[in-house]
Amino acid sequence: MQTMDAISATPAGALASPAAARNAGPILEVLKAHLPARGAVLEIAAGSGEHAVAFAAALPGLEWTPSDPSAEARASIVVWAEAAGLPNLRSPAALDVTEEASWPEGPFNAVVCINMIHISPWAATEGLMRLARRVLPVGGLLATYGPYREAGVPLAPSNAAFDESLKARDPAWGLRDRDAVAAAAKAEGLALTRRVEMPANNLMLLFRRVA
Repeated sequence: MQTMDAISATPAGALASPAAARNAGPILEVLKAHLPARGAVLEIAAGSGEHAVAFAAALPGLEWTPSDPSAEARASIVVWAEAAGLPNLRSPAALDVTEEASWPEGPFNAVVCINMIHISPWAATEGLMRLARRVLPVGGLLATYGPYREAGVPLAPSNAAFDESLKARDPAWGLRDRDAVAAAAKAEGLALTRRVEMPANNLMLLFRRVA
């Protein structure tokens, strides 16, 4: 499981992410405003599974499918899901956005991707956009969350330091330029429709499939 967060194990064996606990509420408020009341959602790079449980609990009309390429992450998701006992939370999928053979057929009404784009190679962002085009109907939502670089917007010192730490860990990682991400989405028929400022110098970028 790729993460820069201080992950710890719970007594039950699940992983606990302080960042997930902090940002779940603000992210949920944005999702509530833009997700349909009913339908199916695919979560990419679901990590510990805490987001999946929180969102599925708060959005009972949505069938929530978490996914992660990490077996460790999927095991944690299973523990959190079993404890929550939510009827609309599906078993985690072993989905890797860089491996098309692992992609589900869909369809899904929305795809949610939290804190992946900067902690993965650029090929993962390109794969995310191709996956979204495959599984979303026209009008379907792709929601991403994380820190970005933006033209004309000074980079916050905390984000600059974070970017340096990411690149030190892996030169292929790092904060992405928002316009570059939007261009990769546009190449797959996805239009950036909303930019939402979030706590701690993060953004939510909302895309809709238009073609």
